[in-house]
Amino acid sequence: MIFERERRDHIGRMKKHDLPIEHLARLRRIRGLARLMDTALRVPGTRISLGADSVLGLIPGIGDFAAAAVSLVIVNEARRLGMPNDKLVKMLVNVGFDTVAGSVTVLGDIFDVYFKSNRRNLQLVLDHFGLDHADLDRRR
Repeated sequence: MIFERERRDHIGRMKKHDLPIEHLARLRRIRGLARLMDTALRVPGTRISLGADSVLGLIPGIGDFAAAAVSLVIVNEARRLGMPNDKLVKMLVNVGFDTVAGSVTVLGDIFDVYFKSNRRNLQLVLDHFGLDHADLDRRR
């Protein structure tokens, strides 16, 4: 089964973007993991959200590396979707930067609340396929 979405090319002409249903399911998994890792919880009364990445980062020594392992699952899913190598490298840089900066005591924990590497990586994948979050919500 194919998920079809109309798009406009650079001149404004309508064209079809065909995406196999298996790809759509994989994209939904990526979105779910990104949401879990970066924005699962919202601090009441603020616009601040945090996820498992921020919570795991509080565990000294292994927390940030455990979060990085989950983030690498997202990168692997993107690779399996056929993302080009240059975009995969950008995704790996996001994960690496998040891991290294998040490893710094106290400052890294604050950094993890604001730098959402998994949400950034999700956006790279969606942009590559010309999709947005609403396209992932459709039933087809």
